[in-house]
Amino acid sequence: MASLERLPAYRTVIKQLLEEYAAYQPSYGEIEIQTVFDNEQDHYQVVAVGWDKKERIYGCSIHLDIKNGKIWIQINNTELDIGQDLVERGIPKEDIVIGFHPPYLRQYSGYAVA
Repeated sequence: MASLERLPAYRTVIKQLLEEYAAYQPSYGEIEIQTVFDNEQDHYQVVAVGWDKKERIYGCSIHLDIKNGKIWIQINNTELDIGQDLVERGIPKEDIVIGFHPPYLRQYSGYAVA
């Protein structure tokens, strides 16, 4: 488990990563890419909100949580390798959980099991 000293650094890394991702603007429609940060509960998301012609666009593309000192990747609907990006920003693999993988498969991911 990461020490409490690492948590502010983890929060900073997550916010920077998600803000960089949210800077991408879709090439179609009128879609706003928003970051949603719950600093007290450690929930962090990137959400698309808008319209593509007559179609409503709304959805979470990335959701990260910090639970028990580890970063949980709850969803990644992008082509980015969020886990690798976190590692390249200094987060040890043992502090990253691929939460959208079933628990029995996590042992093969190279990241933390839980």
